[in-house]
Amino acid sequence: MLATQEPPRYSLMQMVLYMLRLGALGFGGPVALVGYMHRDLVEDRRWITDAEYKEGLALAQMAPGPLAAQLGIYLGYVHYRMVGATLAGLAFVIPSFVMVVALGWAYVRFGGLSWMQAVFYGVGAAVIGIIAMSAKKLTQKSIGTDKLLWAIYLLLVVVTVLTESEVAWLFIASGVLVWLLRAPPRWLSRSGVHAAALTQAPLTAGWLGTLDAPLLTQIGLFFGKAGAFVFGSGLAIVPFLYGGVVQEHHWLNDKQFVDAVAVAMITPGPVVITVGFIGYLIAGFDGAAVAALATFIPCYLFTVIPAPYFKRYGKLPGVVAFVDGITAAAIGAITGSVIVLARRSIVDIPTLLIAAAVIVLLWRYKKLQEPVVIAAAAMAGLVLYPLLRH
Repeated sequence: MLATQEPPRYSLMQMVLYMLRLGALGFGGPVALVGYMHRDLVEDRRWITDAEYKEGLALAQMAPGPLAAQLGIYLGYVHYRMVGATLAGLAFVIPSFVMVVALGWAYVRFGGLSWMQAVFYGVGAAVIGIIAMSAKKLTQKSIGTDKLLWAIYLLLVVVTVLTESEVAWLFIASGVLVWLLRAPPRWLSRSGVHAAALTQAPLTAGWLGTLDAPLLTQIGLFFGKAGAFVFGSGLAIVPFLYGGVVQEHHWLNDKQFVDAVAVAMITPGPVVITVGFIGYLIAGFDGAAVAALATFIPCYLFTVIPAPYFKRYGKLPGVVAFVDGITAAAIGAITGSVIVLARRSIVDIPTLLIAAAVIVLLWRYKKLQEPVVIAAAAMAGLVLYPLLRH
């Protein structure tokens, strides 16, 4: 049994209730959600140390799957182990799952969501302001004045902007670089063998996805592959889902898929929960449940299985250096993703003004609640969008 140095300052129920609230009210996708966790759990409540947070962020960034969900699972694990990880993960995901299933029902029942474009027009711009502020805080807190970490950070910003995706091997390479420069090992790891084996795993999953199987089984296999082999969560999983859902399996058409992405952006919680909406459109509630479980179970396992080793060896100089490198890369990719998403959400002068207003408000009023900002932006979208399009 691993012992923590200090007893937790919070109960398991308090952590579960926090994750439940974050899942129900946390807008902005993975960039904003990891920022909220740092602000609330590290800075304000001090339930989690900055080192523990950085360990969780590094582990979540190294492993495939939804970034924010994995970080939430790890933070639940820190003091309450498997039970904490399981309950924190469920509490974080369930509120947004319920919402997207309800929206899926409304979408099917009423033949589409015509109001969604208007809402997303305002909310999408506000989200850019929210995630820009989150990225700024994470950068100031974790990068500081360290020149090596700044170089890694800026490289990942540029790569993310140019490729519009998160290049997974650069996270590992960044960690290895800082490790080799600051705490050179006396022996070489054999992780290259494991990495080589992992490169074959997507091929295996691709073969499994082609098997002739009942619909729910096909859904489970496809979304399991999405959860197990896609890095970057909200930013990277969308093109992967499009390739499988629309182009390969023809479960949805282009308009339905775009609506599914919009649902993910206008609902709180992890962006990847759009899999629940997609699953509902394909096969009703059963499809939603299977898609969500298949996507999140791999990320849960990728978090709790390595977690004890992060806790046991996290203070070693080599591990600290490795985590610092990956954290700098992760925050660089997060900052780059703000620019990528802004290109798609800032489409005219009104959206630019909405994003700028959100940044100013969050800068000026530190305690301003994001759900209030999102609600105001949604109302602005409902008013402005019809006027600008007619």
